[in-house]
Amino acid sequence: MRMTKLILAAAAAMGVLHTVPAFAQGAQCGNTSAGFEAWVADFKQTAAANGVSQSVLNRAFANVSYNKPTISADRGQKSFKLSFDEFMKKRGGAAVISRGRSMKAANQPLFASIERRFGVPAGPLIAIWGMETGFGSYMGNQHTMSAVSTLAYDCRRSEYFTDQLYAALQLVSEGYLSPQARGAAHGEIGQTQFLPRNVVRYGADGDGDGRIDMVGSRADALASTANFLKGHGWRAGAGYQPGEPNFAAIQGWNAATVYQQAIAYIGQQIDGN
Repeated sequence: MRMTKLILAAAAAMGVLHTVPAFAQGAQCGNTSAGFEAWVADFKQTAAANGVSQSVLNRAFANVSYNKPTISADRGQKSFKLSFDEFMKKRGGAAVISRGRSMKAANQPLFASIERRFGVPAGPLIAIWGMETGFGSYMGNQHTMSAVSTLAYDCRRSEYFTDQLYAALQLVSEGYLSPQARGAAHGEIGQTQFLPRNVVRYGADGDGDGRIDMVGSRADALASTANFLKGHGWRAGAGYQPGEPNFAAIQGWNAATVYQQAIAYIGQQIDGN
């Protein structure tokens, strides 16, 4: 299934959305579905007190429910505990490299433009693109607002995902995210799987059409990914293998060591250096 199309209007001449302050949490977390509806009611009151309009809250939460697949996914990320070779095999690393080389050749002007703008070469961008969604072929089928709300309620990472929920409400408020949108299990959006706060912070217009579409535009998704890496310290021209300066930016993308190693390796195989 495809996620409902998300189109983001560019917020500045550079085509990059701006961040907004985080809000207070307020509501009590829980570890089962039993308290979720009460939590939503409490959260809506807190959000309204923090300046979120009631109409936005009503639209955003109209179809929100406790999302068990999200909890299962959050508790079951076993592939990140595999060895590098096991992880590459399970995630189809060889296929990502093979197709990634073809994608680089077919989109050479786009990647050259992104590297000029952000200093990030094609390899790691293509590695992330391929590993996250199979180059945009599958972006998830979970209700985005339910996924983010469930994780904001869940006690494991409540504070972190409460901030993500406020960012999602900002996107809904500005007409950039449909309350019916569907995506990945943790609420990630688009071809390279941005959480809502990262859409707000790093979303970039890559195709020059004056809008930011993380789902339908590979140029926007890849430019935003490059902007994310730049925002995490990427230095143009520096290496990105373990121990090299730009590996830290890849670490900012995902906390799992084996995933970081895979992105660096696949990117190197695609870039050919």
